[in-house]
Amino acid sequence: MAHLLCAPIIAFFAMILLSLGLAKSQKAPSYTFMKNAVESPAVSFYDYIIVGGGTAGCPLAATLSRNARVLLLERGGSPYGNQNISNLVGFAHTLADNSPNSAAQQFVSEDGVPNARARVLGGGSCLNAGFYTRASLKYVQNAGWNQALVNESYRWVEETVAFEPMVQQWQSALRDGLIEVGVGPYNGFNLDHIYGTKIGGSIFDKHGNRHTAADLLRHANPAHLTVLLHARVTKLLFRLRGKPRPLAHGVLYSDSAGKLHKAYINKGSKNEIILSAGAIGSPQILMLSGVGPRRHLESMGIPVVLDQPMVGTGMSDNPMNALYVPSPIPVEVSLIQVVGITRFGTYIEGASGSNFAGAPASNKDNKLQRESVFLPKIYQQQPTSKAVASAGEPRNNLAELAFRGGFILEKIIGPLSKGDLKLKNTNPDDNPSIRFNYFKEPKDLRRCVAGLKTIEEVIQSKAFSKFTYPFLSIESLLNMTIGFPMNNIPRHDNDSKSLEQYCRDTVMTIWHYHGGCQVGRVVDRDYRVMGVDALRVVDGSTFINSPGTNPQATVMMLGRYMGIKILNER
Repeated sequence: MAHLLCAPIIAFFAMILLSLGLAKSQKAPSYTFMKNAVESPAVSFYDYIIVGGGTAGCPLAATLSRNARVLLLERGGSPYGNQNISNLVGFAHTLADNSPNSAAQQFVSEDGVPNARARVLGGGSCLNAGFYTRASLKYVQNAGWNQALVNESYRWVEETVAFEPMVQQWQSALRDGLIEVGVGPYNGFNLDHIYGTKIGGSIFDKHGNRHTAADLLRHANPAHLTVLLHARVTKLLFRLRGKPRPLAHGVLYSDSAGKLHKAYINKGSKNEIILSAGAIGSPQILMLSGVGPRRHLESMGIPVVLDQPMVGTGMSDNPMNALYVPSPIPVEVSLIQVVGITRFGTYIEGASGSNFAGAPASNKDNKLQRESVFLPKIYQQQPTSKAVASAGEPRNNLAELAFRGGFILEKIIGPLSKGDLKLKNTNPDDNPSIRFNYFKEPKDLRRCVAGLKTIEEVIQSKAFSKFTYPFLSIESLLNMTIGFPMNNIPRHDNDSKSLEQYCRDTVMTIWHYHGGCQVGRVVDRDYRVMGVDALRVVDGSTFINSPGTNPQATVMMLGRYMGIKILNER
């Protein structure tokens, strides 16, 4: 499994973060309402049961707890006290951790692209690169959301987790290069999604501390909220007898010792169960509970509660492709800060780092760092040496080329290409089978090519010139990047000649997958599961397209937004 996350971006970030040193520690909140599921009673009752303490589930639980008794069930542990999550320096270590209790559960899609899903309170906001930006006005309108409440909900989130990053020379050159090649206007520091180039927000503060969706639980009413960690939901419980349609009324979950517990919603027409387990977890739990395509459920031996053929469909992952650009001069350490939002459906971003010949001398005996930080190992492999040699560079320059520079990447909007999710078995701990069908739709591929061409123009721009070697052609950079073990897809001889082939063969995830319980297919516009009573889904599985350049702001907003709407209904 260890090879699954040897993607170049993660490896590069690992070296970036090692050079930073340890960030100033963030004080963990003392949540009196948070405990291990082994401490929970065999049977309990609440007004709302939320399955999944992730990017949407935390703000949703915090909001609902103001006026109702809420149970939040999270299959993972707490992010607090875990330096790899709390501090920017641990970003890559968390993603590379494949232990059974890791905050990142690794999987490989049927497309052959390594990926990860969150298994921790705070969800994906504990694992990502921290970029924070809102959805576009058009996206909000198409979703049918109330714009005033959306804005209010974004602001509520941003007061706790959003910060302005410090932009230095490499990111400034990327910004100026984007503007020079026509990705304008320049919109400065801006959280809104608007065409042009801008500095986005970050969930990392000036000390390098990560602020996650779990921090939003500070706004909860502690007397009304119970958060259970290591609570693995096995299935939802339904009342069928004497009902015109299935009524969700409880949840069966197990603790870390394997003991089963049941939680039920109190009597009352406004009380509900809400799935917020993410784009993989929510459709998976629905299927395990008997809500899904009849033939598929019967093939797994699962009793059918509701034949819902749309569960697990519409799965999408925004493809990411990148170019590695070695720098002749030192560059600052940076994660994603600048974004170019083009008019042809591509977002351009980048990350940089310097002096990556290895871990600092004082850390050379640190086993965790030596095993987790594998960029040097990648560059010592023969394919990369060949890639550099084919770029016309002598091999004795490999170290200089390999460990200083940055990645400029592009992600396409949408995407239009869709896949599906199916169960492999009935174990809720196991990953289901997921296929995203990257670039199945020709327009997605055309957008990728257009994005790569823009990246090439930025690299050749005057603004970016001091961070490039003049003797390295674009084809050389393509050849160099192809040498990275970024996925399980076979390479082709024409990868550096055909951008279409390069897109297909070097595709990576940017962890923005969504779908599986989409609005209009599985849930209605109020996020109620169609054909079932007292059950909603509130998370990224309901999205048809990914919002903005990074979805986390909108997923957190949606948790707050729906919490307010549901309370208003009471």
